Amino acid sequence: MKRPIRKTRLLPAFIMALYLGLLLTTIALAQTPPVSSESIAVPPSAIALTLPHDLSPWGMFIAADIVVKAVMIGLALASVLTWTIWFAKAFELLAARRQLRRAIAALNEARTLADAMTQVKDRGGDVETMLRATETELRLSDDAGSANGVKERIASRLERIEAAAGRRMIRGTGILATVGATAPFVGLFGTVWGIMNSFIGISKQHTTNLAVVAPGIAEALLATALGLVAAIPAVVMYNMFSRWTAGYRAQLADAAADILRLASRDLDRGTFNRPSGERRRPIAAVE
Repeated sequence: MKRPIRKTRLLPAFIMALYLGLLLTTIALAQTPPVSSESIAVPPSAIALTLPHDLSPWGMFIAADIVVKAVMIGLALASVLTWTIWFAKAFELLAARRQLRRAIAALNEARTLADAMTQVKDRGGDVETMLRATETELRLSDDAGSANGVKERIASRLERIEAAAGRRMIRGTGILATVGATAPFVGLFGTVWGIMNSFIGISKQHTTNLAVVAPGIAEALLATALGLVAAIPAVVMYNMFSRWTAGYRAQLADAAADILRLASRDLDRGTFNRPSGERRRPIAAVE
């Protein structure tokens, strides 16, 4: 099982983006020459034309560079994929855990494998698969001379079923790990690109006026924000699913232990559920 991703991995990317934005703003303010009476007055209409008209998130997206737009769209798709996986896996795990709890309760009340199979039959789930695998091994080992060997083979079958169930439950969570680990750095790439565009605008306009610098900084910070919006839920969901999957596997191990006890009880009694209804010859235990 993959180790949970720590949320502290997102902190360096956020600090880097904030530091670059503040640094660029400070440089722009420091390099702006003081206004004197001898300087040429700039008409207010010209300043109004250079200022961005819409600094809303949608307006910044529309005015952004094509590269920054691609970064934002990719992060938005990653966020949608993250929430889709969360809804699908949450319903799957909740339903599986509820079904497993009912099956464990039925196993605790059963005295034989036949009783357990009657109560769990047609409900589906991993417990029914374990019971069928146990009955199959008992039929195949009908002429075995060692009860301990039969128990070992049953335990081996149950372990494989448990491992397969664990792999099925964590399927799809790797995408959450990938989004949580890479989204902040993808957003940081958009931040760097937007700041680079701001410097290009400064060089072309021959001015450090915030009207030239502000749009690029806004686009850069928006890309960083989208990266965090995609990454933080992905990390939280991945850790949550890791805990839920570990708990499910622990409950499934309890169910496997109950089934193994029922099989051992039937072997000691010398009976188990056979199609013909005949009594099974006791298997001699190895001394």
